[in-house]
Amino acid sequence: MPLPRRSLLAFPGLLAAPALAQADQRPTLTIAVQKLSNSNTFEPPREQSNVGFRVHGLYAEQLIGTDWLEGARLVPGLAESWRRVDARTLDLTLRAGVRFHDGREMTAEDVVFSFGERLFGTQGATGEGRSGILAGSAGKEPPPEVIAVARRTYPGLERIEVLDSRRIRFVNRTPDVTLEGRIAQSVGAILSRAAFAAAESWLAWARAPVGTGPYRIAEFRPDTLLVLEAHDAYWGGRPPARRLRFVEVPEVSGRINGLFAGEFDFACDIPPDQIAVVERNPRFEVLGSPINNIRKFAFDKTHPVLADPRVRRAMSHSVDREAIVQALWAGRTRIPRGMQMESYGEMYLSDWENPRFDPAEARRLLREAGYRGDPIPYRLLNNYYTNQVANAQIAVEMWRAVGLNVQIEMRENFAQVTARTPGRALRDWSNTSIFGDPVAGILRSFGPRTEAERNGEWTNEEFDRVSAALEAETDMARRRAQFRRILAILEREDPAYIVLHHAAAFTAKRRDIRWRASSGWAMVFGPGNLGTGA
Repeated sequence: MPLPRRSLLAFPGLLAAPALAQADQRPTLTIAVQKLSNSNTFEPPREQSNVGFRVHGLYAEQLIGTDWLEGARLVPGLAESWRRVDARTLDLTLRAGVRFHDGREMTAEDVVFSFGERLFGTQGATGEGRSGILAGSAGKEPPPEVIAVARRTYPGLERIEVLDSRRIRFVNRTPDVTLEGRIAQSVGAILSRAAFAAAESWLAWARAPVGTGPYRIAEFRPDTLLVLEAHDAYWGGRPPARRLRFVEVPEVSGRINGLFAGEFDFACDIPPDQIAVVERNPRFEVLGSPINNIRKFAFDKTHPVLADPRVRRAMSHSVDREAIVQALWAGRTRIPRGMQMESYGEMYLSDWENPRFDPAEARRLLREAGYRGDPIPYRLLNNYYTNQVANAQIAVEMWRAVGLNVQIEMRENFAQVTARTPGRALRDWSNTSIFGDPVAGILRSFGPRTEAERNGEWTNEEFDRVSAALEAETDMARRRAQFRRILAILEREDPAYIVLHHAAAFTAKRRDIRWRASSGWAMVFGPGNLGTGA
């Protein structure tokens, strides 16, 4: 018996649900990853990691964007344009009609909040006490590590001025030729001030920050699952997927087998020796390349053995980078000229060389240092980085060949690796350059307010002075000379690390899915980069 019209109106879902279900034919995609998050949060300054960079751009965006599909060039983001006023000042015009995931329209006040209280707490960027920007945010002071990352990312930020409803002015205390790139970093994501105020705690906020990206965080189960759902009010167009499911699968074999079994549509972090295994099945393919990240061994110079720079230099001369690239990467990545990238453009030092592979020189340095075979602990994670364990085993044998007694100690997480406990000496690390300048790479890791200093692993007074001068210098010739001096300190005189090779990201996927891999860690599933079917 047909229901009367009034009954249908009283239960609108009876009419709307079938129509919506038929209209939305977008896919739900499942992506298997080695790890979801190191911190079990998604607030970008707290999750500054390779696995964090993979998903940041899906739910959060910056005023200036990065086109990861076209050479990582800077492009308009939540600001439709920007203009240099002088070496210290940048004006940006906000894009109109941008909606947060909570439905609110983005305003200039959200920008002020995002670069103010959200990053620096009530102390502000300058460290001067002030009242909170937003009522209702009491008890949600950022953790110390968030504030430390913010101060490192924006060391010269003096203030942000609201010129009118759509124009913002960034003012630095010192000149900064890299201000545009700094604003483009994920730390500078623009998030909803109202949603922050409504969150019950900082942790609750950080596990589901409210941004403007093509997808919103719908569900998070730590160490298990992250679900993102389409934000159909996205300013850049309707997202091509209805839902993205990121599933944590630590083992490579589990990711590949799940792909073959139809459990996953994508499988990330595929080692080169498994590419042929995947592609023997005509239904699948592997995409990827070297990216904007450099793998390295990092030294703790406070360790009694490594306190002597000659031992660290000997370790550098003992590593055959080319052998590692050929053995573990089948030549699919490349060795950089020190901790720098060609994307640095005018700042790239094309004549710079890594410490050469020279076992005889390594033995000479060890004799000079009086090294007598004392153990050098090497804290290691189980393949957080692709091929990490195999890489470590090869390096240990190279060190053993010159008389170095390096001993692997397995750890479960980064906190255990970096903990200031007896025996900390050597670890794996990597360095990502978010934009094309040395301050986007080296100076994110070393120097004042960086991880190496906070952990107490490596400091150098001259390096600190030169790096501070580099950040404020505007003359490119002087900046190049300062960068050269920085590399000399870090890689030759007082080694902080051993450069290995560019990281390379390889992703296996269903061949019938049209998708392009990016030139960085970021996975791009926005409008224009996803299609299925014929």
